[in-house]
Formats: sequence, structure tokens, C-alpha cells
Amino acid sequence: MRNLLLLILLVSASNAMAAFNIKQVAQGIYVHQGLIELPNAHNHDEIANIGFIVGKRCIAVIDSGGNPRQGLLLKKAIHKVSSLPICYVINTHVHPDHIFGNSAFKGIPNINFVGHKKLSRAMATRAPFYLARSKEQIGIKLTKHDVIPPNMTVKGTLDIDLGERILTLNAYPTAHTDNDISVFDKQTNTMWLSDLLFVEHLPVLDGSLNGWLKVLGELEKRSFDVVIPGHGSVDRDWPESLQAQKKYLQTIVNGVRSEIKLGHFLEDVLTTLDYKDKAQWQLFNDFHKKNLSSAFSELEWED
Repeated sequence: MRNLLLLILLVSASNAMAAFNIKQVAQGIYVHQGLIELPNAHNHDEIANIGFIVGKRCIAVIDSGGNPRQGLLLKKAIHKVSSLPICYVINTHVHPDHIFGNSAFKGIPNINFVGHKKLSRAMATRAPFYLARSKEQIGIKLTKHDVIPPNMTVKGTLDIDLGERILTLNAYPTAHTDNDISVFDKQTNTMWLSDLLFVEHLPVLDGSLNGWLKVLGELEKRSFDVVIPGHGSVDRDWPESLQAQKKYLQTIVNGVRSEIKLGHFLEDVLTTLDYKDKAQWQLFNDFHKKNLSSAFSELEWED
């Protein structure tokens, strides 16, 4: 019986490694593309795009995954690519599919965990809820030891040196969340936007709709060769690929504002505001009404 269980574990681990694909999207930049699914007990919240960037001196992880096992798979994938040490784990925001692989990197000599100046507070506020629901929601029991806050924080911009490779981290005002950062690699003109950009997966609002649109408007003016979203395919057609998300968010703003001016309540908004291009978005029915609710809460207090 013990040998059978061991065999099952070995096969499971082998299958997990086989399924954990890493693709080089620019020189020295590697991405694992997550599934476009809701978190569940089968995918264990392994749904975000995560990866790493290799310098001459060391390596930076960009988001560690939805559970410690995925973080371990990512670490193993890194060691297959390079023998250089991992010096940074950068969390782009607080959502659990991006942070709960952190514990796989804890204990690495001289490792630094990096995030927005508001990330520690967001982790402390949300962690009890994430942990309490983890076994039910993703099939893995997470504990307080899996919550690894940043020891380096980003306020404005921060440059980190991987050895002849400078990454510029930018902390944003409230947009997708109140703790979003991006990672820009000048060497390849690659922008890692994480959940500031959704491709194929319906955008999910957890911050400020107006703030998010403002940030997107600023990013739209810049030119990038490669853009890595938090969910969906890596983009090489910026800013054209941004337009679907921008249109969706702006349509919500316009629609909700109109409903509020007419004196309608949230219940009316949820039943009347659909989206004609919804077929282009996966998980539309799972998140659209949530987005409307968040937008209504924000916009009803506008002057």
C-alpha cells in the first residue's frame, strides 16, 4: 500500500512538471501562462501568468503562483534554465493566484520579497479570508506561514539590478487594486503589467474604475515590444491589444453613470446593463455583475 501511494505521488509530481510549461517570450524573460478558469479544487488556483527574468548576476521572480506547490514548480523550472541565484520575488498585487507560491522561495540566502507600499497591509487584511477558504475553494489548506509580505516596497518607482539588467518597478495609484505594480525591462522593451491588463479573460475590478482607466490611458501612450498580462496570452501588438479592455471598462463607466443619473438603484443596473461584445470575453458571466456592483459603489458618490 505504501509503495502504491509513493507511486501515485511520483506520477502526480511528474504530471505536474509536464504540465508546467515555461516559454521564453523575450531574451531572458520566461512566462508560465495560467489557465483561464475560476479557482477550484482541480486547478488549485494556478490561473495567473507567472514567471521570471534572468540577469547576469541573479534572477527575479514575477509573481509566484496560487499555492506553495506551484511556487516550487516555478523554482524547479528556474533551476533548469539557470544556475544563478534567485534574488527577488516581486508580487504585482495581493490576489491569491499571484502570491501564495512565495513560501517556496523563503529561506533562499539574500532573497528579497518586493511589492507595492500598500501590499503588506492588503495581505494582512485579506489573508484571514484567503486562508479560511483555501481548502474549500482551491483544495489546498494554506496557513499563515504561506503569507510572505514584502521586505522591500515600491513607492513611485524603484530600479533593481539583476546584473547588467535593470528592471524598473512602478507603483500605481488605485487601479485594478490599490497595490498594483508593473515591471519594465528596458533591455527588451518588455512590460510586465500583470492584472493591469487582461487578455481573453474578462477584466476584474477590485480597486477604482476611474483610476484603472487613467492608468491605462497613461500606459497607452507608451510603446512596448512585449506586454505580459496577468491573464491571457502574451501581447506583441501594443496598444491595440489594450483596446478591448479599455472599451469594456469605459462602457461600464458610461452605463452606470447614466443609470445613476436616472435615479436607478444597483438592482436595476445588474438587470439592465449587459455588454454587446461579451462573447469576446471568457468568464464574462462570472465577473460582469461583480464589476457592475463595484462600479456602482464608486460612481454613485461622484460629484
